[in-house]
Amino acid sequence: MKHADRVGPVLIVEDDRNTAVLIKTYLEKEGFQTVLVFDGEEALKMVKTTNPGFVILDIMLPKMDGWEVCRRLRSFSDVPVLMLTAREEEIDRVLGLSLGADDYVVKPFSPRELLERVKAILRRARPVQSSKVERLSMGGLVLDPEKLKVTLHGKTVSLTSHEYKLLYALMRSPGRVFSRSELLDHFYQHGEVVVDRVIDVHIGKLRQKIEKDPSSPQYIQTVRGFGYRFTDEDEAKPL
Repeated sequence: MKHADRVGPVLIVEDDRNTAVLIKTYLEKEGFQTVLVFDGEEALKMVKTTNPGFVILDIMLPKMDGWEVCRRLRSFSDVPVLMLTAREEEIDRVLGLSLGADDYVVKPFSPRELLERVKAILRRARPVQSSKVERLSMGGLVLDPEKLKVTLHGKTVSLTSHEYKLLYALMRSPGRVFSRSELLDHFYQHGEVVVDRVIDVHIGKLRQKIEKDPSSPQYIQTVRGFGYRFTDEDEAKPL
């Protein structure tokens, strides 16, 4: 199986053991290795010891809920996360994505759909391919597509796969205004329905990591009523 050959085990965090075993069975039929845990605290411990290639994370968990697990996980890991939620409300979806989740599935769900979502996230997480593999730089910010590395004034900046792809898209076309829907296309290329506000969340997190003053950004600028643009060379100022 193509995806399974390239990733570590899938960590399934689900307190309903029947659901956990069902997910495990479908994933292992596709060649994935799996690890099961049944509460939030154990999930964080297991991430550090098993280095999973993917995490399926339920929201309603004992000891620590999925929101908090995702928040803490993102403080030290960029592993792809798919959240499971029992409610199909926009605020739940936005909250999960704002905490760093890559996607979500609403219960009850089809195991086949969940499997396809996992595969789609892994496809999106592939390194961005650049025909010239040239570094992009502006005012002390450097993105190296070949090394998948971003530095700011010589210091490495840790980005999630979404943040990296977003920054790459913007830096490749300095000065160009991207609509939110255009930027979403860089993440969700397989027909997923995602609210535009997700881009605002990712932009906000990216600014926190690369801007000296996120409230007055120098790199990623908001074009009200249209979307976002990356500053061009004529406007760049030392930061």
